[in-house]
Amino acid sequence: MASSSSSSPPPRRSVFDAAYIRAEFDGAGISPHFIPLIWKYVLQNPRCGDLDGVPSLPAAAYALLRNKFRPTTSTLTAAAESKDRTTTKLLIRLQNGESVEAVVMRYDTRLGKYDGKPRPGGVRSTLCVSSQVGCKMGCRFCATGTMGFKSNLSSGEIVEQLVHASRYSQIRNVVFMGMGEPLNNYTAVVEAIHVLTGPPFQLSPKRITVSTSLLLRLALQYSRWFLPFCLVGIIHSINKFNNDLPNINLAVSLHAPDQDIRCQIMPAARAFPLGKLMNALQSYQNERQFLLSTLCLMGLTIRSSMPTSLVNSLKRLKRLLI
Repeated sequence: MASSSSSSPPPRRSVFDAAYIRAEFDGAGISPHFIPLIWKYVLQNPRCGDLDGVPSLPAAAYALLRNKFRPTTSTLTAAAESKDRTTTKLLIRLQNGESVEAVVMRYDTRLGKYDGKPRPGGVRSTLCVSSQVGCKMGCRFCATGTMGFKSNLSSGEIVEQLVHASRYSQIRNVVFMGMGEPLNNYTAVVEAIHVLTGPPFQLSPKRITVSTSLLLRLALQYSRWFLPFCLVGIIHSINKFNNDLPNINLAVSLHAPDQDIRCQIMPAARAFPLGKLMNALQSYQNERQFLLSTLCLMGLTIRSSMPTSLVNSLKRLKRLLI
């Protein structure tokens, strides 16, 4: 007697999963130059339910898209706007049932002044995107850290956050400062950035920032030698980031100039002593500038001695934006 159960087909992928759609098009003998046209259609029609409306594709492309891809695999389920309308928080449900947040932040440059006069320009929108569901870092001050790690986002799921956000603002800048540690999902983050800096998005690489709380993870993953705390390995990982993502901004989470306090609020900092971090950043700064973030926690990182400790930790570095 034949079994009544049958295996279900694999879920369709996001059309923004660049490596996957390129491989499928290549296997079907379809030119990859059609892919940006598909992305442009979805970006201009973020609520489209299918891809049949994409103009001027080969017949084989339409059949492949119907069988293996969806315009977006995620769904915008809620949006909350601040009273001053400068911030919009988006709740996005993924295909696996989990949810992530993305945040649109707006700033009117005309509110600032330059040389005593109002600055020219207008409203600029920055999108803060997530790269993981949960996070392995376990930072004490971070709500995502209390979730533990659940899953990595695909490159398509990262890009889709901008597609959803485009309903609310024209995005000028993207920062990887949402849920998750971007460098723990390195391949997907790199692929997503390559999509965002190409057609049809055409974001300037200089307007994309990747924030990381730990460089050592990448060092151990990509170094030729498994040498914890080895400066050579750390520099190798930084060079890989620089090669894979030229002109992309790097923001490093220092959070405290004292190693004991860093370990209290960032358990992962135990694997990366402050001295090693400074050595790695000094080497990186020979080629590139970077952002350095610190944390203000009353009674912990806000103490009378902290400014002096911070200056002492950073004095061997060059120009910094903190």
